[in-house]
Amino acid sequence: MEFLAPLFNQKNTHNNFFLLAGPCVVENEEVLFKTASTLKNICEALSIPLIFKSSFTKANRSSANSFTSIGHEKALNMLANVKTQFDLPLVTDIHTESDAELAAQYVDVLQIPAFLCRQTSLLVAAANTNKIVNIKKGQFLSPEAMEFALKKVTSQGNEKVMLTERGTTFGYQDLIVDYRGIPIMKQFGKPVIMDCTHALQQPNQPSGVTGGKPELIETIAKCAIAAGADGLFIETHPDPTNALSDGANMLPLHEIKALLEKLIRIRQAIL
Repeated sequence: MEFLAPLFNQKNTHNNFFLLAGPCVVENEEVLFKTASTLKNICEALSIPLIFKSSFTKANRSSANSFTSIGHEKALNMLANVKTQFDLPLVTDIHTESDAELAAQYVDVLQIPAFLCRQTSLLVAAANTNKIVNIKKGQFLSPEAMEFALKKVTSQGNEKVMLTERGTTFGYQDLIVDYRGIPIMKQFGKPVIMDCTHALQQPNQPSGVTGGKPELIETIAKCAIAAGADGLFIETHPDPTNALSDGANMLPLHEIKALLEKLIRIRQAIL
């Protein structure tokens, strides 16, 4: 995980997991700044390396009426302001080859959504930016199959890759997490992350808006740390009920400190 070290200013992380966290999508500066400030203060106090997450656009929506973006340049400039003001590394989703080139000018980590993890041209474009690439495992893939996604990036000479487990499709409207996938993917020699919020999605709802079970985020996170995950992905928001995207899955911001404190104790117990 040497390629992650330059992102983190903290010298004493006590062998903690690292965290990718923030609101699902860029809504406005107020939400971004409040979330970034809170997360930075908590993670510094707990010695948890933090990468701030928010998508500048969301292309993978159930309904054509779902919120996607406030505008690409506007959202990316807001993220750049977060990076400058709070001295935090950034991760954002990309969906097209042109997204990779654009977002790479602003962020440190390019994230490949699960639905697009087999999209060769997208993975190659992300690799060629020389940024860190985080590939989410498709809901339809085995953990073993993620080696092929990984190799699409490394074939371009970019070894800075992370893999994220986010659950597997179970029927039409639910997901399950098979924690065997964490040690299996760790065998590829790259950091493995657990997406604790999207793993609890309930897709394909009649309303066209994805549901979720945020009350189980703690359970997913605890099991992931116990299974040896290197990092956690947690979307969080000051007011999930009124969030513009994925509010049904996000952890309320005021709950994250207590959760992280519990997870640190589990991590320390298994080292």
